[in-house]
Amino acid sequence: MNFELDDDQREILGAVDSLLDRHAGPARATSLAQKVEYDHELDAALLDSGFDEAMDPTTLEGALETTLIIEAIARAAGVTSFAAQALVARAVAGRALPGPVALGSGDARTPVRFGAHARTLLWLSGDEARLATLGPGDAEAVASNFGYPLGRVSPGVIENSESLGPESGERLRSWWRIAIATEAVGTMSAALDQTVAYLKDRKQFGRAIASFQAVQHRLAECAVRVEGSRLLVYEASHLRAPEEASACAAAHALESSRLVFRETHQLSGAIGFTREHPLHAWSMRLHALGTELSGASGHRRALAAARWGVE
Repeated sequence: MNFELDDDQREILGAVDSLLDRHAGPARATSLAQKVEYDHELDAALLDSGFDEAMDPTTLEGALETTLIIEAIARAAGVTSFAAQALVARAVAGRALPGPVALGSGDARTPVRFGAHARTLLWLSGDEARLATLGPGDAEAVASNFGYPLGRVSPGVIENSESLGPESGERLRSWWRIAIATEAVGTMSAALDQTVAYLKDRKQFGRAIASFQAVQHRLAECAVRVEGSRLLVYEASHLRAPEEASACAAAHALESSRLVFRETHQLSGAIGFTREHPLHAWSMRLHALGTELSGASGHRRALAAARWGVE
């Protein structure tokens, strides 16, 4: 399968990349993480440029193009809930919701990404998606090393939330899985690019480390995993989030992220485990993405249930 962008998609991504060059990047992400802050400036830039309003994930073109933008933002280490706001919220609620948007499920005590900065909360409760508006004091910030600002939402907010209907839970699960997988693809891709650049520059025994065949084999395995995850994400988005395709994309992407995390850090050597090296701006996010919706094992169980009717 060879996925090629059409002219409109290339124009969209060119504009997004230009915007991200000014409003994102690993240094900016690291600075925001140290202050447990959200990038409202990036959000405003995306909104002013019309990317949020123009994308409609309920249409064939809109779903895929929104996914492409989310991948680009993740590749640039953007600290924004664009995936939840432009993809998941629109697909589940059928309308734009005030951002930032946080997504949560399970125990209310579990911190959620962007929870302390969100204006809107989508909560998965069994077969229902529930919607709540967040105000001052409804969530507390939680310190994190995972590259995203986290927040713990008050249980009372969830208890008083509005149900979006009996079938809304499955829509939320499926689109959330696509969002997770898409962000993982962009994050893995950037982590791998960063590692390849380092290995081309770093020399040992008079040669660039990247020239050693054993290293190339490990990098090739990571590249195959990333590209496979990307194509599964595009397929699930193109089909507009059927349960099986969404679970398959998320399961493969998060399983691949474990390999990419391990290999990029090992191949980068000691410096890859320091904060002065930018790798952590992407790699640590893979851990956070891997905890949502029960992680890779949860996605695999959902895939089995969708394909064979059993968990």
